[in-house]
Amino acid sequence: MLKRLSEYGAGWPPRRRITFAAAVLACLLALAAVTALLVGRDNQHSTTASTASPTTASSPSSSKEPAAGGGVVAGPPRISDPVAFAKAAAAMLWTYDTRTTSHAQQLAGMQAWMTDEDEYGDWASVSAQMPDPTLWSRMADQKQHATATVSEGHYPAAFKQALAENPSEITKAYIYAVTVTGKQTIAWAKDGGGAEERSVTLAVQCRPSADCSLVAIAPTVAP
Repeated sequence: MLKRLSEYGAGWPPRRRITFAAAVLACLLALAAVTALLVGRDNQHSTTASTASPTTASSPSSSKEPAAGGGVVAGPPRISDPVAFAKAAAAMLWTYDTRTTSHAQQLAGMQAWMTDEDEYGDWASVSAQMPDPTLWSRMADQKQHATATVSEGHYPAAFKQALAENPSEITKAYIYAVTVTGKQTIAWAKDGGGAEERSVTLAVQCRPSADCSLVAIAPTVAP
């Protein structure tokens, strides 16, 4: 459920990219182009042979609380460390259970992790990690569910270099890029299953004296 692109910032929609560049990583985001975004989405990494490539899902209710009687999507931890939060967010994105959670409940649970600052949050990049409702229904027919094991998280080299060159930029929005690696284990009916290594770069917002929140799924950058 994640994308892999070659340049940091290439995965941002134009309306978000301009604002984000003003807030953080201006040097790198200036290199991005809309065409890179489109190519990256075409080359989206697939999950397993039992699932199709996810498509962009519709945004649920504007409320950030899971739907009433919602499923088992983990809520965001109340922490202020960007790396720790990104690791928890990646585990959330790689974990699902179609046996107990509806498509709408999964989306609502994911949205609860998002920043309240709409000028920075890119819900489209996060909801795009979800299969569409039809595929989710087929997965549910097979009782498909997945768990995640996170190996590590770190600031990408490109982010650290940009931060070193423009240290004051981070104070505009306190948005950090964090790359997380791990493994997703998927199981389905009749003892079917498999596992796959995962890696995703997340943009997370951690303002001083505030809990972190998810901003977007960012492209993969050099470690």
